[in-house]
Amino acid sequence: MNSSHGLLRVALLAAAALVGMPLPAATPALSAPPVPPAAVPVPVTEASAADWAATLERIAGSVVAIQIDQARSFDTERNVSAQATGFVVDAERGLILTNRHVVTPGPVTAEATFLNHEEVQLYPIYRDPVHDFGFYRYDPGKLQFISPKALPLAPQAAQIGREIRVVGNNAGEQLSILAGTIARLDREAPEYGLGRYNDFNTFYIQAASGTSGGSSGSPVIDIRGRVLALNAGGATGAASSFYLPLDRVRRALQLIQQGKPVTRGTLQTEFRYRPYDELRRLGLLAATEAEVRKAQPDGTGMLVVSDVQPGSGSDGVMLPGDVLVRVNGTLVTRFEPLEAVLDDSVGSTVELQLQRGGKLYTARLKVDDLDAITPAAYVEFGDTVVHTLSYQEARAFHRPVRGVFVAASGYMFDGAGVPRGAVITEVNSKKVEDLSDFLGLVATLGDGAEMAVRYTTIDDPNGSQLRSVRIDRRWFPARQCQRDDKAGYWQCTDLPAVAKVAAPAPASTQLPRIDDKHAAEIAPSLAFVTFDMPYSISGVTERNYHGVGLIIDAERGLLITDRNTVPVSMGDVRLTFAGTIEIPGEIVYVHPLHNLAVIHYDPKLIGTTPVHAAKLSTEPLKPGETVNVVGMDGGGIIKSRTTTI
Repeated sequence: MNSSHGLLRVALLAAAALVGMPLPAATPALSAPPVPPAAVPVPVTEASAADWAATLERIAGSVVAIQIDQARSFDTERNVSAQATGFVVDAERGLILTNRHVVTPGPVTAEATFLNHEEVQLYPIYRDPVHDFGFYRYDPGKLQFISPKALPLAPQAAQIGREIRVVGNNAGEQLSILAGTIARLDREAPEYGLGRYNDFNTFYIQAASGTSGGSSGSPVIDIRGRVLALNAGGATGAASSFYLPLDRVRRALQLIQQGKPVTRGTLQTEFRYRPYDELRRLGLLAATEAEVRKAQPDGTGMLVVSDVQPGSGSDGVMLPGDVLVRVNGTLVTRFEPLEAVLDDSVGSTVELQLQRGGKLYTARLKVDDLDAITPAAYVEFGDTVVHTLSYQEARAFHRPVRGVFVAASGYMFDGAGVPRGAVITEVNSKKVEDLSDFLGLVATLGDGAEMAVRYTTIDDPNGSQLRSVRIDRRWFPARQCQRDDKAGYWQCTDLPAVAKVAAPAPASTQLPRIDDKHAAEIAPSLAFVTFDMPYSISGVTERNYHGVGLIIDAERGLLITDRNTVPVSMGDVRLTFAGTIEIPGEIVYVHPLHNLAVIHYDPKLIGTTPVHAAKLSTEPLKPGETVNVVGMDGGGIIKSRTTTI
């Protein structure tokens, strides 16, 4: 399976296949166009080359190449630049359908290029919380030389054996046309990797069309130019491509055209479609199977509970292996009818009839708002981006949809060792349920303040780690950003300014006992140095360094170190004396050519700690001479080694 959940062409990894994502945006309240008439099957034998040529010529002007720049890492996505595809579904309003991963769940800027190379700015107006589709909006008045037509959505026309064409920006080629034949209508949603975006609770359509990077969001059309599905992903090392059915897409489009919100309901439960032979092993009653087969003779199975989100209303009520029979008294064996009920019942209660181990039981559950557990805001400070944990990521952790997700560790969290993808559960021993809790605890902390952060990772979801994080309000902006679908942007407001933390009070300590004679002589002149770079400059890309400093003037507080420890003059320096006292330092000189940097510190901050300046020798070393090298390891422990020049 394609490891990058779709078919985006990432600028930095031109050969990688990814999946695109969309943002929501409000549109004028206008009446919806009529629903396309029911499809009439067209035998494959009727599709001549001339027919296809005419169809493709007619629809090509409605397909666009999309260039996206994800401005911030958010949820399952990282900040990257990529290419994808979309197509016009409402020419009057300027609506373009593409994948969710092309609209992206976070901040994005995008531009569409039409067949005649006219370019328009795109504004994200909607991305589905679960399924891989979303919409961009453009200003039709900006187009001067092309008049694209809306391509009709015809989900009912998708049939096994139907000949199709996938038209899009395949491999970044602006416009490519790939042929295929629909082979399956009930494939499971493709898996793109743990912790990444993954679709669920839907069938996918499968065909062998061999799509690759850049074709995310391409229309899958038939000989009549109708869109049967939306290209979403592909298999690595095979020609198989996976398309999203359009039933839920068409509903969302109609609501957007009417200026209504696209309601999305959930039981925070994942279902899987299973064949009857497997259902019998789960205890499906023979009478139930006979009833369902009679009512739906074309069906081959039913829905089974696969996973229930901890902490949800379904937790403890439904269990994996339960077979869904009815919803509100109606037989439901497929995803689309189930989602239709849930989407129209947000905030209400639905009645589910299920079978568990051969016994029927009824569950009455409240339908949650899927958008309420999908983040639409983030806080950025110290180059770190955090937001409330999303349902997408909570599924990967198999934990309640609570806590704060680290979308980008950045300068501040990188220095403390808190990785991207961590879920913060406590700050300074206080529980964190969502972004507002987190913001309330950190917004009043000034530059240089420290906070204790407890978090879990996807590698150890049942354990936790504790780190001390130093707040940065110096190098990077501190702000909160909220998605505004009407504007198509994220509106950001600066966090209130906070005074820098005062210098620490003077403290004194004693040097540890060292048995090694040479190390003991030089130990009072050594300090452990940590250096953190906020920006990559002068060709230096790493951000965090540590090494040893040698005191050369104890009265003025001057020490020297090498440029492997302090490579440039811009950054934050901390000095640790005797392994117990940590104070700030200041870079006063970095030699432009030689491996030397000078750091200043306030001698008053280390009190009576017995440090002194090292005695420097100007005598040249000679070949064959024995010397002792004294330094510190990564933990600040003094080490000594004898060597020969």
